[in-house]
Amino acid sequence: MDPVVLLAVQVAATWTMVGVIWFVQVVHYPLFARVDGPGSAGYATENQRRTTWVVGLPMAVEGVTALWVAADPPDVLGRTLPVVGLVLLAVVLGSTVLVQVPAHSRLAAGHDAGTVRRLVAGNWVRTVGWTARGALTVAMLVQVAG
Repeated sequence: MDPVVLLAVQVAATWTMVGVIWFVQVVHYPLFARVDGPGSAGYATENQRRTTWVVGLPMAVEGVTALWVAADPPDVLGRTLPVVGLVLLAVVLGSTVLVQVPAHSRLAAGHDAGTVRRLVAGNWVRTVGWTARGALTVAMLVQVAG
């Protein structure tokens, strides 16, 4: 595949997730604090189901393209930036698995203000990580398209 096209696809997928994560951080997760009472468990469960439909494809495309670029980087790019990109992606995904998924599972059992606070605070790891990854993907594309 043409490396410019591959990197452009990666930029598109990553920046989709950058936009999603900032929306989640600033709007979506803080609003969980207002979902209390008997409907909160159903809300949390439905939130997980619907969010998967929004983030599944861009996350998959981002993962595949990040691995591809790291495994076979364009000569002009070298290995350092693609590996840094993979590390950032691993941090983001690690936070998802270790912090956000368990918090969502607890919220699916019922509202808990402490869990909501930890969900919002812990999501800064993903917000900063994806934003840094977004900048990195653009820098790689500019370097290769040069």
